[in-house]
Amino acid sequence: QVQLVESGGGLVQPGGSLRLSCTASGFTFSSSAMSWYRQAPGKERELVAVIISTGGISKYADSVKGRFTISRDNAKNTVFLQMNSLKPEDTAVYYCKATRFVAYWGQGTQVTVSS
Repeated sequence: QVQLVESGGGLVQPGGSLRLSCTASGFTFSSSAMSWYRQAPGKERELVAVIISTGGISKYADSVKGRFTISRDNAKNTVFLQMNSLKPEDTAVYYCKATRFVAYWGQGTQVTVSS
């Protein structure tokens, strides 16, 4: 069956860094666009970053541009989100999503930015 498993979340101080990973199985990862979303308490889920199947093109939300980097390793069926210069407003549950004709979601990983 399809599985997307996120990892790498945690508690970090403002200005710190985290690297999220999402490992996929059960579908053709290398043909799927991959994206990261986040949802803060009381807010709607929002798109953070997306990368096409080959990894050649990526796009970011304005709020994370220049601080976050999305990348993928198709040989390992894994997509990453490198998050630098973290701010308290980055606190949220982060989800990865795979899209190719249909969408698959991971279960999410909590990121908390606090001193």
